[in-house]
Amino acid sequence: MKTNDRAITDLLKAVDEGKAQLPDFQRSWVWDDDRIKALIASVVHNYPVGAAMFLTYGNENIRFKYRTIEGSASEGKGIVPTDLILDGQQRLTSLYSALYSQNPVKTCTRTDRNKTIYRYYYIDIEKSLDPDADDEDIIISIPETKQKTNDFGRSIDLDLSTREKEFENKVFPLNSIFDLSKVMSWQNGYQAYYNFDASASMLFNKFVQEIVTKLIGYQIPVISLDKETPKEAVCRVFENVNTGGVPLTVFELVVASYSADDFELRKDWDIRKEKYFDGDVLDVVTATDFLTAITLLSTYKRKLADDKVAVSCKKKDVLNLPLSEYKKYADDLTKGFVEAEKILQEERIFTSRDLPYTTQIIPLAAICTVLSEGNQIKVTNNRNKIKQWYWSGVFGELYGSANETRYANDIVQVIDWLRDDTYVPKTAQDSYFNPTRLLGLQTRQSAAYKGIIALILKNHSQDFISGRDMDFTVYKSENIDIHHIFPRAYCETNNLPRAKWNSVVNKTPISYSSNREIGGVAPSRYLKKIEEKGQVFPSTLDGYLETHWIDPALARTDDFDKFIIDRAKKLLDAIQIATGRTIAGRDSEDVVAAFGDVLL
Repeated sequence: MKTNDRAITDLLKAVDEGKAQLPDFQRSWVWDDDRIKALIASVVHNYPVGAAMFLTYGNENIRFKYRTIEGSASEGKGIVPTDLILDGQQRLTSLYSALYSQNPVKTCTRTDRNKTIYRYYYIDIEKSLDPDADDEDIIISIPETKQKTNDFGRSIDLDLSTREKEFENKVFPLNSIFDLSKVMSWQNGYQAYYNFDASASMLFNKFVQEIVTKLIGYQIPVISLDKETPKEAVCRVFENVNTGGVPLTVFELVVASYSADDFELRKDWDIRKEKYFDGDVLDVVTATDFLTAITLLSTYKRKLADDKVAVSCKKKDVLNLPLSEYKKYADDLTKGFVEAEKILQEERIFTSRDLPYTTQIIPLAAICTVLSEGNQIKVTNNRNKIKQWYWSGVFGELYGSANETRYANDIVQVIDWLRDDTYVPKTAQDSYFNPTRLLGLQTRQSAAYKGIIALILKNHSQDFISGRDMDFTVYKSENIDIHHIFPRAYCETNNLPRAKWNSVVNKTPISYSSNREIGGVAPSRYLKKIEEKGQVFPSTLDGYLETHWIDPALARTDDFDKFIIDRAKKLLDAIQIATGRTIAGRDSEDVVAAFGDVLL
């Protein structure tokens, strides 16, 4: 990296000739009229406008597709750049459009009819020399007609539509200011217009000395990154300098990289997204997730061929994913994601909203892809182990951060475990669930909270009124949601501890219609109401409750404390079965203090 000041004329000429272009991941120019005028005023006053950052183009390992700055003379000529602009696009585009290009400036400002507003920019000669003048009076913005009007166009406030009108108003066109021949031509016309009046000539000469000369000599600091700069560094640098804009994703950089080989990654992903990733669970998968998963799969496959290769899917690995590897595995991985969705639905995770961790689907899909070869994913023992690994991650709450290393460990260790029971994955070994954690699970923001609800659904929990099994069809059609068993209003009226009644221990999936019948009364009352209204025998309703791990006797006697203890025991039993791990400490002092009894 090196830093040097470059003359504004040099930079704008580089833009005009196509020597300085934009990497394809850069967003479009989005500045409005006011910001452009403020920028021009800063340059006129010789104020700093911030540094630009360039990346020297030409490294075969960092081949981004590029494009010229909007409106440049080199547009469409196929010129290969010498530099890519990483930071300063908006400023350089604004300065080039207003001070160098002969075309009207396309701003992001729009009319009431949603039409783009085009502008020309001028500088008031007299006011530019007045230290007390306001910037808004010095820099003049005018529509592309070069006339400012009011009263719906019936009255003209300022007319600059001819050279003579410019002379009359003593305003100089800023898009001529860097062309000495145009400055001299304008000066000659101006002096002739005023019959070579001495005072008029002195005014313009002073303008040239104090404004034009200083503006031509204006310097902008430029940070230059050499062409050996790695992709991950470009990504990090861009994120650091682009804090005020739309964040740059790994996907955007890979799109630009693949575009250099005429592969439209964005189009490829859009097609896959619409066809495969638009369902109830997979709609949460992003383009970057897909690239991360394919990098995980690719490095795993390479490790099988060469044990020295490290399985990894960190940002730098994704950025360096060869296009050939993407093409090789993209279709198989897409099928792996579809298979992962099926497993999740088998575990009663029906929508992306109910996913404990959106991140864990990345290694799950990669594992499913590997096992789809030879149809190993259909083997019951394999499927059960994958589910055990999955729930270990959920209830161990292990996928909250620093996931890339865990992804790599999981794909290797889970597949080894399927082939040899002695290789227990680290995720399964690390998984630990503290019994008192049950009371900390108060909202669906927690992965373990969502996991418990899924286990309840997996127990073939039945609707309180219809008795229908809450499978995918019922879940969708009956508007199933999570509700309190001992209703909130009842608990608050009876001063029951919120830590208990608002925890997942006192919650279960219930249909909208059943929840309406529950209301805010005691369980004994709403159960009686359901029996009478739904013509359900008490013994039948008791059976429905048991599918939710609710003890009917405790619910019918409104015994809240014993209910919490009993249900906590059953939930812990379910977690043990799902993870294949014994939950320690169910009789600890902390458990007794929190629940009032042991949970054995």
